[in-house]
Amino acid sequence: MDPAVAARLKRNADGLVPAIAQQYDTGEVLMLGWMDDEALHRTLTTGRCTYWSRSRGAYWVKGDTSGHVQHVKSVALDCDGDTVLVKVDQVGAACHTGDRTCFDADELPLGPPVTGA
Repeated sequence: MDPAVAARLKRNADGLVPAIAQQYDTGEVLMLGWMDDEALHRTLTTGRCTYWSRSRGAYWVKGDTSGHVQHVKSVALDCDGDTVLVKVDQVGAACHTGDRTCFDADELPLGPPVTGA
């Protein structure tokens, strides 16, 4: 990976950064995964999202087993270098449950607005 990019990354204690996958043309937030330097390198060089599975302790390329591929359109770091935003063209479901996005099933209720803050 480009040393300048690696120098900007702020990894957690496990050497990982959160990676948000977003549909490139609609802005829909699809999922959150984790990347280390190698996963980010593979994502940047192959055009397919590669994540580090914390539960399996292994790399996985989104769609290799499900067919629900993420074709990378762009990758950006946030201002602090502690989160990666990957804009993708999602084929099929992004969520392991079969839903289009991991964020459409359980919206939390909002309380009354706070005033005077």
